[in-house]
Amino acid sequence: MVGESSGGSEMIAVDCRVGPPALALETTLLCHGVARERAAGLNDDLAKIAGAGGVPAALIGVVQGRAVAGVSRDELAEMVAVGVAKANTSNLASLMAAGSSAATTVSATMEIAAAAGLRVFATGGIGGVHRGYGEHLDVSGDLAALARFPVAVVASGVKSILDVGATREALEALGVPVWGFRTDAFPEFYRRGRDHGVDARFDSIEGLTDAVARTLARTGRGILIANPIPVEAEISEDDWGGWLSAAEARVRLVGARGRGVTPAMLSALHELSGGRTLEANLALVRANTGLGAAIAAGIGAVRGFSWLGRPNPCE
Repeated sequence: MVGESSGGSEMIAVDCRVGPPALALETTLLCHGVARERAAGLNDDLAKIAGAGGVPAALIGVVQGRAVAGVSRDELAEMVAVGVAKANTSNLASLMAAGSSAATTVSATMEIAAAAGLRVFATGGIGGVHRGYGEHLDVSGDLAALARFPVAVVASGVKSILDVGATREALEALGVPVWGFRTDAFPEFYRRGRDHGVDARFDSIEGLTDAVARTLARTGRGILIANPIPVEAEISEDDWGGWLSAAEARVRLVGARGRGVTPAMLSALHELSGGRTLEANLALVRANTGLGAAIAAGIGAVRGFSWLGRPNPCE
């Protein structure tokens, strides 16, 4: 099926197996973010959390050249077993043209979800502006995706290894609404954040859901919903500072650059922290999935919301 963007241009063709009001989930965390033996169990956990919130989960990925909303457990197992590339909005077309399977990052997940009519996506943290951008420009495509695709992304802010302040400024420059759920601070992934603010705070699911539905329908662009890591899973400032400095030194030593920096940093942090950073990541992903499911379950009931006035492309 083919969806349309708010400007009327053709969007990516999607094999729609799970349609609205499902919650979109990415495949990169499962294929690249955890050990292979944990992927199936985590996928099941997130699906159960979404179901408990009132909606099915729609796992987004690329399967043998097809953009899929609703990747099956068997397909996921195959992707994990063989190892697949990461798809973002810049290489998605070439991977599909080659008939490849790929795990979708935030930007590619948003593109496919939008074309499938899905309006809410839960993830861990978005990409952003890398440190030292004044000397070496390195900016994630996630930021542009938020300005392009009508999807509300529930995340614990931006990955802490990036330049949080510059990323927050970039989101403002792109006109992306950043709303905090029960927080006035912009979260920093492993840390709840305190140095940067949000555009608006919502303390109730009902108020947030209403605002999401109305804003998506009005603008046809994305929204970032900032949900801080649970208090009990937050990493202390002292621990985080020490691990980050050591990880940066390791990454400089191996000479990682461009797209290789983030996975190298996360791997180093996992080792240095004895696995605590990964467990924190999983805690916030679970929390974000619960919040995302509640929003997805509620937006269709908002008076006047019509999935941007289009038929469901998954039907």
